[in-house]
Amino acid sequence: MDNEVLEFDIGLGREEYDDEGDVDVDGVGDIEFAADGCSRGGGGGGSEIYIIPPETGDEGMMIDLLDLEPYEGMEFVSEEASKAFYNSYARRIGFSTRVSSSRRSRRDGAIIQRQFVCAKEGFRNLNEKRTKDREIKRPRTITRVGCKASLSVKMQDSGKWVVSGFVREHNHELVPPDQVHCLRSHRQISGAAKTLIDTLQAAGMGPRRIMSALIKEYGGISKVGFTEVDCRNYMRNNRHRSLEGDIQLVLDYLRQMHAENPNFFYAVQGDEDQSMNNVFWADPKARMNYTFFGDTVTFDTTYRSNRYRLPFAPFTGVNHHGQPVLFGCAFLINESEASFVWLFKTWLMAMSGRSPVSITTDHDSVIRSAIIQVFPEARHRFCKWHIFKKCQEKLSHIFLQHPNFEAEFHKCVNLTESIEEFESCWSTLVNRYELRDHEWLQAIYSDCRQWVPVYLRDTFFAEMSITQRSDSMNSYFDGYVNASTNLNQFFKLYEKALESRNEKEVRADYDTMNTLPVLRTPSPMEKQASELYTRKIFMRFQEELVGTLTFMASKAKDDGEVITYHVAKFGEDHKSYHVKFNVLQMKATCSCQMFEFSGLLCRHVLAVFRVTNVLTLPSHYILKRWTRNAKSNVILQEHSCDVYTYYLESHTVRYNTLRHEALKFVDEGAKSPETYDVAIDALQEAAKRVAHAMQNEGRVPINNGKVKSHLLNDERHGNYTSGCQEENLGQHMSEDEMDKNIRELMSELDCAYRKCEIYRSNLLSVLKAVEDHKLELSVKVENIKISMKDSL
Repeated sequence: MDNEVLEFDIGLGREEYDDEGDVDVDGVGDIEFAADGCSRGGGGGGSEIYIIPPETGDEGMMIDLLDLEPYEGMEFVSEEASKAFYNSYARRIGFSTRVSSSRRSRRDGAIIQRQFVCAKEGFRNLNEKRTKDREIKRPRTITRVGCKASLSVKMQDSGKWVVSGFVREHNHELVPPDQVHCLRSHRQISGAAKTLIDTLQAAGMGPRRIMSALIKEYGGISKVGFTEVDCRNYMRNNRHRSLEGDIQLVLDYLRQMHAENPNFFYAVQGDEDQSMNNVFWADPKARMNYTFFGDTVTFDTTYRSNRYRLPFAPFTGVNHHGQPVLFGCAFLINESEASFVWLFKTWLMAMSGRSPVSITTDHDSVIRSAIIQVFPEARHRFCKWHIFKKCQEKLSHIFLQHPNFEAEFHKCVNLTESIEEFESCWSTLVNRYELRDHEWLQAIYSDCRQWVPVYLRDTFFAEMSITQRSDSMNSYFDGYVNASTNLNQFFKLYEKALESRNEKEVRADYDTMNTLPVLRTPSPMEKQASELYTRKIFMRFQEELVGTLTFMASKAKDDGEVITYHVAKFGEDHKSYHVKFNVLQMKATCSCQMFEFSGLLCRHVLAVFRVTNVLTLPSHYILKRWTRNAKSNVILQEHSCDVYTYYLESHTVRYNTLRHEALKFVDEGAKSPETYDVAIDALQEAAKRVAHAMQNEGRVPINNGKVKSHLLNDERHGNYTSGCQEENLGQHMSEDEMDKNIRELMSELDCAYRKCEIYRSNLLSVLKAVEDHKLELSVKVENIKISMKDSL
């Protein structure tokens, strides 16, 4: 074939790093062909080759050169045309190419010679100076095997480029046609594909779904011409180009809000003048909410709820109505460990430095590392719902083959009552479905102490049950911010979400204050709870209280101070719960650990209270965060301290205390005949004194089984007759007169004490009425504000 000039219609692009991390600069390194700024390669197989036969001079004749190989003497109109031709040839044969070396003119420095080689040419250049001071965390795969295949071209005086050397043979296997699109120099995103990606990205689709659409559109992955990684990189570059302008809108908004209210907190990582930085903010209401409900926090980075897939990360919690409440928000440009450490420290500073008891996040090792550094005392939990969702993806083949697997998996995680039962159930599950070697499943099992409920029940997470969906508190912005939201729209929707959540809280406050719940039992405890808890929390407590009617509590062990009960449904003794009840401290712990997890007593403890005559809730079981006065700054004492409730509670305590002391006395007295005789005499004397006291019932004030210390204290301060004075007075009055005076003084003291209790009860009622009125006014004010905004 005579010499001919080949012309490629190509697009020039920037040079990039190759798979080995080397950079080409005129013979210093090797550069792989790049078709544009985002994808690599200029092949694609779709370029047209124009030939100008020298003997005819007839231009523009197009020839199909599918089988054409390079040969010495072949001419091209430009260096780029020769590069594109060799890359097209490489795509047809099944290898990737790159530029190896070049030669420049001494006269003007222009490139006059190029060598294009197979991507597997040469060997890796291990630069010891470059790597000796730093640890390589992810070493690159070795791809160079010393292949000699190459094409050399040089420029002629006419300006044309001619092939001066060609080596055809390779020392490695070539890639089949259905895998050529994975080679670096042949991965090219065409203009039509870019347009489709832009459209789908604007609609909120991710790279995986976009690639599925492209594969369907083009009829196969090999015809798409690039990989999901290329698509992801192209989308990322799109996002960054869009963000550079729109992120400034975020900073302008935050500066304006801070200027209007100095309590509006915001922070930017690094230099605020640089637009591409991580941002955090918390409005005054969010900071105030944290003071009331900051015991447990959820940090959610899975939102990515705007068109840029920028991680929008809210801090949320649960208020006294069980509704989601906001503690602050962040935009994270990157999700590195340093970013999370900065964010957590900044958020903690905005929340006055008070760490939460527990924190829930997505399953992420980077976030876990940052939490360990910033919140070392907080209990860190991975969101169970997100793990279940990931399970559907990672184990989709198991779900399809075994319809019962999902139900068994949920039962193993949610319904096991002990660590031993969970471990046994998990082992059975993975063996039955042959998943012992499944990498992802083993990874989440190794972290089971941070997401499986049985390991977390001893920590407060403000959830009403173990099986509750743990993402309920992550839904603060659902219905307002979604995948198609851009930053220009974000803050308008953000403010609408705040208004809506505030309105729902106001409505819940109104319902709690102005509607009376229906009581389902005659229990004083239910009436007490209905007056203390918010409406929703009371309904949950009422459910547990009514549930006690189907449970039986039987004494299993009595250690004197602590009694152990077995609590089970009638006829289900094999499935019992263990409740330990301290009769002196009026404290009970259940094996289900519902109170520790949710802050509400379970039906098992309430069943024990029923059989031991505990008729009202002890104060330490009433968490203020669940009461209607949760956001009140006035600290009321025991709300159950009216005279009737006080009598019920103290009677139970007196009974349990006397019983405990009597049992210890009996054990000691029965050890020998001598101690037995002493014990009998003492009991007979005690019986006489109790009978005498019963004749004067009401004269000696008793509280929780102990004689009031008023007299003893007054004697110490000289308010009553001292020992010496008593001896002097005894000389002038008979013993009967002394007893009479003492009884009169004790009667007066008892009367004064009762008046104090009445005054105290009345004062608490007044304070409670003030708080209720204050709450009603705040509800009315919020309703007026909302109606004014609606009218505007």
